[in-house]
This record gives sequence, C-alpha cells and structure tokens, in this order.
Amino acid sequence: MSRSSSSPLDPLSNVLDVLGARVTRQTRIEAAGQWALSFPGIDRLKFVALLRGESWLLIPGHAPQPMQAGDVCLIGRTEYAVASDPALTPIDGRSLYDGPGRDVARINGDETIGIGGTVSFSGANADFLLGMLPDCMIVPRRSSTSGAIATVLTLMSNEIERDTIGHEIVSARLADVLLVEAIRAYVSHVGPTEMGWLGALLDPRIGRALRALHGDVAHPWTVAELAGVAGMSRAAFAAEFTHRIGLPPLSYLRSWRLTIARTALMHGDATVADIANTVGYRSQSAFSQAFRRTFGTSPKDDAGSKTGVTSSWQFEAR
Repeated sequence: MSRSSSSPLDPLSNVLDVLGARVTRQTRIEAAGQWALSFPGIDRLKFVALLRGESWLLIPGHAPQPMQAGDVCLIGRTEYAVASDPALTPIDGRSLYDGPGRDVARINGDETIGIGGTVSFSGANADFLLGMLPDCMIVPRRSSTSGAIATVLTLMSNEIERDTIGHEIVSARLADVLLVEAIRAYVSHVGPTEMGWLGALLDPRIGRALRALHGDVAHPWTVAELAGVAGMSRAAFAAEFTHRIGLPPLSYLRSWRLTIARTALMHGDATVADIANTVGYRSQSAFSQAFRRTFGTSPKDDAGSKTGVTSSWQFEAR
C-alpha cells in the first residue's frame, strides 16, 4: 500500500490493481442485415471492439459513431446501443445474452462480428475509477497509437477460431491486455490537454504529483508539498488539480486512501489499526470517522463482511 522504491509508481496500474479490475465475461455478436441492440446504463466499465464489418455506436449526448474493423470503444456508466443503422429503433439486447453459456448472439449472418468484455471490480470500490472516466472513450484503428490493439484483436480473433484447450484463460488474459492498451491508446490520442484523470496523468506537472501521491499514499502530504513536486505555486497547483480531476488534491488523497483501506478490510489480512496506519492515518478514531462519512459503515463492519472479495458488479453481458 505504501512504496519506498525510488521508481515512480504508475497510477493507472496502481488503481486497476487495488480495485481488482479484470475482464470477467466476454461476449460476441455476429450479425447481418438490419439490426440494433440497446443496453442500459449501469455501473460498469467495458470494451466493445469490431473484428469484421461495420456498425454504429450510439451513446446519449454524442453523435452516432461509425465503427469499422479494428476500432475499440471503452464505455462507462452510460446506456448505449450498437446497430447496423443509427436510424433503427433498437431492441433490448439483454435478452440475447441472459442465461448461462449465452455469450454469443447471432442475427441473420456474420457480415459484422464484434466482441465485448465486461470489467468487474473486487468489492464495491469501482466508484473511485468510474467517477473519473468519460462515459465513452473511442480508439479508432487509424489512431497512431492503436498498433498494439490491432495485434491483440488479431490474437483474440484467432483464439476464437481455434477454440482449443486453454481457450478461456488465454482469452481472459488477452481481454485484460486489450483493456489496458485501449486506455493507453485513448490517453495518447487525446493527449495531456484532455480534462479528467486520464489527461492529468499525462500532464507533465499534475502527472508528477499524482505519481508521487500514489507512490507513497501514507506520506502526510500537504498541498504545498505536492505543488513543489509539480513545480507550481500552491494556488496554481490546487486550482489546476481541482479543475482537471474534479477533486481538490487532499480530497483525492483521502478518497484513494479510503479506497485502499476498504479493499484491505474486505480481504481481512490486517487489523483496522494496521490498515489505518498503512494508509496514513495516525489515529484509528480519525480513520473510522472518515471511513464512515465516506462509505456509511464502520471499518469493522466492512472487515466483518467478506462478500466484497468475491462478488462483482452485476453487469449486462454484451
């Protein structure tokens, strides 16, 4: 949870690791002719990638997005639809995937083939990440940073065709790699000027402060000290950090500390006092009060419930 190494810690890897993010279900659609499927907005992160043909991605508040083979989109909490024509009225796509073993939907042929991956998180900590990500992150195949994605998609497509022993574990690992590569490509595509957490990671100054903060979360950071790491004045740093991420620096630090602590409590590997100390709280009482204000339960209640370790968000599977 804390870090003494001199090498900087990658905040994205840190967050995905602590939250236990992994692709837990993959789905596939094969379609031809006229078709349109909609899916509700729920707490989830998932990817949609096109292996063959063309389709449209429809997300409220965004113009219809054409997708071609090799394009990938990461979708947050929003509702969305996929369709052969954006003018079509979509049907509820959940019915095509409900039930065990129903991971492939076939509609009139296979001119278009797409895959989807649902990302689950250990316990109930997904809010930390989902709250800072855009609803929609599109990485077109023509992007200069999408080379690795093309390689992974080719491997995934080949794995689907092979359908041999070890298929499930290989597919799962490739899906995890695709998730990270898609985030990398999106961030590189939009650049450090993009507002939000991902853009802040690439910003030379705010990114330095985030790496320092994640690298030693138990350190008694002050805004002035983080501003010094960033090479900015205290006032300018606080304003820029808050503008980009949506939280003041110390509020972000507190949220991340408590997210780490909640994960540790759910695993039950340490006492409340030890966990509080590890994430930077010198007083167990102060830790308990902050924990209750944030999550509505006491640390001991969370430590007594191990359901968060094995449960995951209930996603639709598309």
